[in-house]
Amino acid sequence: MKKLFAMVLVLVMALAMVAGASAEVNWKEFEGTKLQVMLNQHNYQKAVTDYGKLEEFEALTGIDVEYSVTPEENYFDKLNIGLAARNGDPDIFMTGAYQVWDYASAGYMEPLEDYINDPAKTEASYNFDDFYAGVVGTLCWDCIAGHPVGEGSQYAIPMGYELNNIAYNWKYFEENGIALPEDTDQLLELSKSLNGWNGEGSYGIAVRGTRNWATIHPGYMTLFSTWGGKDFEVEDGRLVCKLDSEEAIAMTDYWVKLVVEGSSPQWATFTWYEAGSHLGAGVAALLYDATCNGYFQNYPAGASAESGNLGWFPGVVPAGSGLTAADIKSNVWVWSLGMNSYSDNKGGAWLFLQYFTSPEFMLFSGTEAACADSPRASVAESEAYKSIVGASYGYLEALEVLLPNATIQFTPQPYFFETTTTWAATLQDLVEEYRTTGACDTAAAMKALKAELDIAVEDIVCE
Repeated sequence: MKKLFAMVLVLVMALAMVAGASAEVNWKEFEGTKLQVMLNQHNYQKAVTDYGKLEEFEALTGIDVEYSVTPEENYFDKLNIGLAARNGDPDIFMTGAYQVWDYASAGYMEPLEDYINDPAKTEASYNFDDFYAGVVGTLCWDCIAGHPVGEGSQYAIPMGYELNNIAYNWKYFEENGIALPEDTDQLLELSKSLNGWNGEGSYGIAVRGTRNWATIHPGYMTLFSTWGGKDFEVEDGRLVCKLDSEEAIAMTDYWVKLVVEGSSPQWATFTWYEAGSHLGAGVAALLYDATCNGYFQNYPAGASAESGNLGWFPGVVPAGSGLTAADIKSNVWVWSLGMNSYSDNKGGAWLFLQYFTSPEFMLFSGTEAACADSPRASVAESEAYKSIVGASYGYLEALEVLLPNATIQFTPQPYFFETTTTWAATLQDLVEEYRTTGACDTAAAMKALKAELDIAVEDIVCE
């Protein structure tokens, strides 16, 4: 009987292996159904909607896709309302890693590993292992506050990642013999000296400034982390805010001076769009923001008034620190696609996710749709990609320097948006105080901020 049982078990396993090997994705399985897709206004969105690829997907699957496009300043407010309704609309949405900490904790996001690993749902050519582990891992979390990303369920798939560095008007710098700054003192002095560089209203450096979380996460958080700052640490199973540290105060005091003395008087209204467009229009000489923000102004030809004239370098380190560009700790942002856990068409939603994060689509988006910073190795290492993205002066070289230390510099926790928005409000208040009086008490403001954020996260248990 034991031998018979063993033979039957071997036969069953063999049949299962054959069935698994022969499984094929049925792209017409959900023909006649509909998907609601919510997208943020971005080049990644345009790659999906503006080049005929959406129509190709609909023809391939027979699925009807309805989508909305919303600017980033309002996008997540709209998405939050949609997800909180728990009615499955939208089925698919663009998101970032920080949002996973909120949405997954609330049960809004569908774990994707079972779809990825099922040969009847996912083509072998999809090759999930082709994604850079450090990028796709930012969308993987165990839903425990304070725990790092990279462990737990896979809640979204990358469309593209963004590091944060400095773009500049390479042509103007070359023509005028201007050296690139290496430390914070040099950046401040250079930014001040470039006020009026291209006529009335032009200025040194563009950075974001709205009373919003998005002001903190690009250039500010990159320099903050390089300076040695931390947002939170876990102590005795609780989150404790560290924004009153010596490093946090010194860096923020520097940033306030950089904004007031070297940036736009309208800084407090600047989002991704204003900061990038001012570099492209020749109003700002430098841009400290996402790598691809300036890239979209430079490619394709004619994308902006300064298209073809822009360059990149890794950024700066704190003056007197002894650090080099290789020590810069760039913060990372990953635009991605997630699935609503309340969707009534999860099978069709996975086909959408799979199609628009496939190697074939990402090669197209990286070479023809100006979507730089591909999260897939096969794309980023292809000659077609490197010949196009590498044509932007210093772009790939800056990425190479930054990538080893690049990661999400924030502490994962579900109140990320509330705490960073309060942080941005403090930054705005300090800038206004300095602009009005010529001085500001950064230490007092950051200590008050620390006390406020400790209260904000006091109910979070890190276990």
